Amino acid sequence: MTNDQRHAGRRQDRLRVTRPVEILVVALAVGAGFGAATSLMNALSDSNADLESRAYTTGGWSIAEIMSVLLDSGWAWAGLAVAVGWLVTRARASRPSSLAPGAAAGALALLAATAAYSIVDTIRSGGQLPWYESEPLLWWVASVVLGAPLGAVGACVRRPGAIGLLARLTVPVGAAVQMAVLPPGRNEVVQTIGRTVVWTAAAVSIGFIVVRFLLVERRRRSPAAAESP
Repeated sequence: MTNDQRHAGRRQDRLRVTRPVEILVVALAVGAGFGAATSLMNALSDSNADLESRAYTTGGWSIAEIMSVLLDSGWAWAGLAVAVGWLVTRARASRPSSLAPGAAAGALALLAATAAYSIVDTIRSGGQLPWYESEPLLWWVASVVLGAPLGAVGACVRRPGAIGLLARLTVPVGAAVQMAVLPPGRNEVVQTIGRTVVWTAAAVSIGFIVVRFLLVERRRRSPAAAESP
């Protein structure tokens, strides 16, 4: 065995060890940051709300409340899993083997987000229950059951063709559908503002994604068309 082969073998061994650690660290850090930020934004929203006022209860709103509603929406948590799945596999997204790391990262990110949300909420409220009992079992199960496929979707974001396009459209389309079917918010004003923000962002994102996809496909096919007799 030559020196180059030995060095290559050692490099592969290091990658086998460091890759799972990198996925674990990234997924836990991003997920925990998102969960803690969501809990803190909810607290800021509650502190600015005058729920004893009938006018505020039926029609009042604040920027903190809108941010809280957006962060604590199902589509945002789903987007977290997709984003982390993309983040940990972006360098090797074209490989089929990237699906498993993406799925693992998506599930870990949602578990970390749920844990961080629970810990911050428990500290903030001075709750007597342990933080891991403050959230229903449903959310822990959903973090794994939904986080894994969403993380795998994130691993497909950089893939070419229809698979990559569908992966990139998952979050904006999902956000638009949720706002149409089940808009979050305690009154119609908050719901309307949330819908407007999300639908606008989703429309811009979908338009950008589709146009960019069509341009890339056109450039990809142009050389093939020029070379054909």
